[in-house]
Amino acid sequence: MKKYRNKTPEEVMKMVTMEMIERAIKLGEKANRSIYISKTSGGKGLEVQSLNPKTEEGKENLEKFLTPVRRHYTFSGLGDSEESNSINWRKLNLPFGRRFLLLLQVGISFFLKGTPAKNKFLRWMGVNVGKGAEIMQLVWLDHFRPELIFIGENTLMGAFTRVTVHAYEGAGKFRYGLVTIGSNCKIGAGTGIGPIQIEDNVRTLPGTTTSPYLARIKEGSIVGWNPPNVKTPGKKE
Repeated sequence: MKKYRNKTPEEVMKMVTMEMIERAIKLGEKANRSIYISKTSGGKGLEVQSLNPKTEEGKENLEKFLTPVRRHYTFSGLGDSEESNSINWRKLNLPFGRRFLLLLQVGISFFLKGTPAKNKFLRWMGVNVGKGAEIMQLVWLDHFRPELIFIGENTLMGAFTRVTVHAYEGAGKFRYGLVTIGSNCKIGAGTGIGPIQIEDNVRTLPGTTTSPYLARIKEGSIVGWNPPNVKTPGKKE
């Protein structure tokens, strides 16, 4: 979308978070629920009503909360699906029309070849794509908030790569964050990427899983990662 273009990742994150907070305030008032936003995945955080930008106190609280801007935030308090006044977490993110359009756009982009035309299509969808990037067929880019995805110049993303900016944790709780991929990176086929900061000249081997195990990959790194084995709770090594 145009309003997110030519913005830094931090600026976009702030804009997106403010939009979600305003929607959370309206939906919370309508459903008579207390909704919270946290800077961590485990904390309860602040009630969104205290961050209402329409009041002087709320505007001041909101500015403090978003200074500095974090790379990820968590919303909670939406209730589980069987509660009569629960709020669907998708509604907190975007209005129905925008969500439906994004689903169609993502479906189309999934089958497009890695051409400059595809880059233009992705930019129209909201993804920040650098000049000369090549995003192969069957790459899935999250429809939740594509504007939180930043792909640097001359970066190659192999087929079946998956990029997600959000995770729903059940019982009316979800988190979201920035995905920033630097320039001249080689993202191997089938790489799984969540909210992360990948610096320039990074290479991931095919089938690499980066998230939630890594939050940052330093410039020039070569990454090959498999999830650790499951350990029985309480079992001594």
